[in-house]
Amino acid sequence: MNASPTLRTTGIIVALAAEAHTLVSRNVTPERVIPLADGAALYLSGMGPAAARRAAQQLADAGVSALSVFGVAGALGEPLRNGALFCPERVLDEEGHAYPTDAEWQTRLQQQLSRTAFPVRMNGTLLTTSAPLLTAAAKLVAHQRHGALAVDMESAAVAAVARERGLPFMALRAIVDEAQDTIPPALNGSVDAWGRARPLRLMAALCAHPLMLGDLPRLYSRMQRATQALRAAAHATGPTLGWSR
Repeated sequence: MNASPTLRTTGIIVALAAEAHTLVSRNVTPERVIPLADGAALYLSGMGPAAARRAAQQLADAGVSALSVFGVAGALGEPLRNGALFCPERVLDEEGHAYPTDAEWQTRLQQQLSRTAFPVRMNGTLLTTSAPLLTAAAKLVAHQRHGALAVDMESAAVAAVARERGLPFMALRAIVDEAQDTIPPALNGSVDAWGRARPLRLMAALCAHPLMLGDLPRLYSRMQRATQALRAAAHATGPTLGWSR
């Protein structure tokens, strides 16, 4: 999509289709700049740092004046529970590169998010990894090594582009899986890059691992609460996620 002069505020990157649906009611085409109200834009990138970096570059090329990441994350530390909103002070990649979030933007978000019914955490570090952390043991190792409270797969890549382009950056995440939660690898492999179920793979995974069926209600409930928190955050902040010049 060509750059548009109407895209003058926030570029919002989401990895998953379910995250996009908390911002817009219609289906969102992946890997496209989607104009929103008030000059903001949405980009459904798919999971992972490489996809997030491409999204950030395209939004910057389209003329946005700030970059943000919006969606779910996994908790690494006990203070964050399912449904909590996390707006970190900085994001960190696995090589130790740290990127602060915009302080004025964060202050504005804190005021807006206080109107929601969900717990809000405004301090701490968000870690970005290249692969999901599916076990409590893996999360504990990451927490001890990096001192981060939560983990995702996109924020540091977007923050790096924001630094390169001289743009303010913010990450706003809702916690889906808690520090002690385990996500079955077979279930994780049953979704596509945008988090959409692959029915044949899911059926095969359930046949191969029938005990996994017992995990589905808990994981579904976790995701439902996290997306409710995202909808509340979107309602409180508006289409720009609280950014203004």
